[in-house]
Amino acid sequence: MPMAEQGRTTKRAKDVADAGAGHGPFHQALPDSGRVYIDRPLPFLVIHRSDGTPHSLAQRIAAISPASMTWSAGKDADGAALECIDAIAARQSADGPPLLLAGLHDIQEDDSLGEDSARLEDFRFLIGASDDAPTQAAARELASTLSSLCVDLREPRIETLPAPSAAALPDLRPGDDPDSPRLSLGLPRIHLVPGEDGRIYPQVFHELESTVFDALLRAFAAYLAAATGRKAPQHRSLGRSSYIEAAVVADRELARISRSFDFLLGVSPINTVEQFERCRGSDLPEPEFHYRPLTVDPGMAKRALYAIDLRAVEDPVLETLFREKQQELDLQLTMLQCRNTPPFRHASVMLYGGVEAGLLADAKAILGRVDDAPAPGDCRIDAGDVREAAQSMLARYRRKVPEFKAEVCLREDLAPGLMVSGNSVLVSTATRMRRSRLDALLQHEIGVHVLTCINGDHQGLGIFGAGLAGYEGIQEGLGVFAEYLSGGLTASRLRLLAARVLVVDAMLAGAGFGECHRMLVREHGFGARTAFNIIARIFRSGGLAKDAIYLRGLRQVFAFVAGGRDLAPFWLGKIAEAHVPMVDELHARGILRAPLATPEFLTRPGARERIARIRAGGDFLDHLQDHPPC
Repeated sequence: MPMAEQGRTTKRAKDVADAGAGHGPFHQALPDSGRVYIDRPLPFLVIHRSDGTPHSLAQRIAAISPASMTWSAGKDADGAALECIDAIAARQSADGPPLLLAGLHDIQEDDSLGEDSARLEDFRFLIGASDDAPTQAAARELASTLSSLCVDLREPRIETLPAPSAAALPDLRPGDDPDSPRLSLGLPRIHLVPGEDGRIYPQVFHELESTVFDALLRAFAAYLAAATGRKAPQHRSLGRSSYIEAAVVADRELARISRSFDFLLGVSPINTVEQFERCRGSDLPEPEFHYRPLTVDPGMAKRALYAIDLRAVEDPVLETLFREKQQELDLQLTMLQCRNTPPFRHASVMLYGGVEAGLLADAKAILGRVDDAPAPGDCRIDAGDVREAAQSMLARYRRKVPEFKAEVCLREDLAPGLMVSGNSVLVSTATRMRRSRLDALLQHEIGVHVLTCINGDHQGLGIFGAGLAGYEGIQEGLGVFAEYLSGGLTASRLRLLAARVLVVDAMLAGAGFGECHRMLVREHGFGARTAFNIIARIFRSGGLAKDAIYLRGLRQVFAFVAGGRDLAPFWLGKIAEAHVPMVDELHARGILRAPLATPEFLTRPGARERIARIRAGGDFLDHLQDHPPC
């Protein structure tokens, strides 16, 4: 090796060792497009020596690992890689258990298969391990986890080798120590389209990537437990503890596209009050709603949306969250494209779902069992009173958390009521409401929606403040649950949520505006204006199924709490229930921060008692009826 390259290699190895000592995350280029990545001091290193195999699963899994090294076969690259491995192993031996070297390689594909073949590529894994007890424990855990996989309706065959495969670890041992801990894993090629160079099954590839990476982390946790004699760490805590730049860039682009339009404002009419006055006293013809011009070109926004390189994120969890958000934004843009046309209604079902039988039954039961009786002496307040109370609540939060910055705006172009956009509370100037409802409503809008936006923005990625895909259902359920815990979930509010479900169901079944209005007024005793406002929300832009999520979300929160689970993950940002395991993983990895603020309604007298009653069991509707209306 030339002296100049030898000097560069020595410095490279020292830099890598320093990174492993705690100065990471660290990236270092190796000759011939190789790379070292060290997130933080870890007792394992995932390596892959590339032979130019296209669509290499081994190279991809190594690239997303928290401590990894990849390089192309060649004398200079092999020498640089070996020197770096020696440096990392020497540092690790001084800090803890010996460095476990985990080599990944791709199993040779079956060249006899064609696209029309009746056989499939063999689904098997090859596992090799050195003889030391900790590595054997890792190999057993790896084999056990991989054997339980089911990918594309197929289960794998696990083959064990007497020693790490030469293809995975080509004579690369720290200090040429034959007893150094070594693990090798040969990976299947079932993601390739047989007989067609360059084509893959992308969903199979992604599923393999995620599940095999998870299995490796479990193996590393087993190695740590056996090597130290301590309890195995939560395996996901061994993943990356920081975002790489590509993740920040992808998040920033998603946030930019999301901010380029306000979906709910874009599909909400600006003349609801005027249309009620026009229809008053008539047989309620179809209202003629008007809408704001769009601030975005949906087609151009979609082009930018799918130009984001999510594969560069190199984190299966973040890539999943980003891809889900990408698909949700795509669907919202599609709905904006087809406002006031029949496809809008169908797209809204894709985004929010329809009305399931259990939800509809609960809605009917509420309307049949709950009477709307306002509290004696309950006065009415207007938009100015609402704004003043909202500003007062925001001030209370700011006294505890100076970063809790939000604003309250009066808007003439909104239907009566409140809505939150980001950290802005928007109050319609047409709002008139019972004073007894005010506190509970603000606990919903500020104590849940604004709070999770601010906490989510604190996480370092804007997607947690803007909202992960599908977050709205549980978010609105938490909002109504806040009303329940604060003692302000009134009978009239319950009836309104139930009525929304009935109207969404009727709208999706083909009922018209007037038919739904007669159903609420004549069959369920709603006032004409209240019924109009309920139906206008649901029929906006051609039919929006969103309003069924409030009661569905409340049922979901009750079930979550009844199961003894903690609501704490939901205060980290705007997330769906399905995201709780992913959020727990990111939290275990140290990526997510504790929330800046927690809801004040949780500290209210009676809140803990209500939660305890839910956890003690009982029917959802019985809990709601036992709750005294204000």
